[in-house]
Amino acid sequence: MKKQGELINYIYQNSEMGVTTVKQLLTIVEDQDFIEQLQVQYNEYIEINRRAKEIIEAKGKDIVDIGTFDKIKTYMMINFQTMADNSPSHIAEMLIIGSNMGIIQAIRQVKENEDACEECVELMKKLEQTELNNIEQLKKFL
Repeated sequence: MKKQGELINYIYQNSEMGVTTVKQLLTIVEDQDFIEQLQVQYNEYIEINRRAKEIIEAKGKDIVDIGTFDKIKTYMMINFQTMADNSPSHIAEMLIIGSNMGIIQAIRQVKENEDACEECVELMKKLEQTELNNIEQLKKFL
C-alpha cells in the first residue's frame, strides 16, 4: 500500500505543478493561439490532478501538496525567465524542457513503484502521454 501512496502523490504533485505553472503563464502570454494551447494543457492538468485526488481520498491516504518553497521557487523562476523574453517560442521551450523532465520522472516512478495499483499506474501513463502530447503541440510555437 505504501507504493500506491507514493506513486499517486507524485502524480498529484506533478499535475499540481502543471496547473500552477500554466496558470501563471496564462497571465504572461499575449499570443492568442498560444493562450489557447496553454488552456488545453491547463485543463488536462486539472483533470489529472482531480483524478489523483479522488484516488488518494478513496484509498484513505493523505494528500502531500507541493511545498511552499517549491511553489515560490517556481513562481520566481518563471518570472525571471520570462522577464527579458516572454515570446511564445521561449515559453514553449521552457515548457518542453519541463515536460521532458516530467516524462523521465513518470517512467522512473512507474519502475520504482511497480507494486502500485493498476489505477495509479494507468493515471501515471495518462500523465506521461499528456506530457508527450504537450511537447508535440508546443513544437509549433518554437
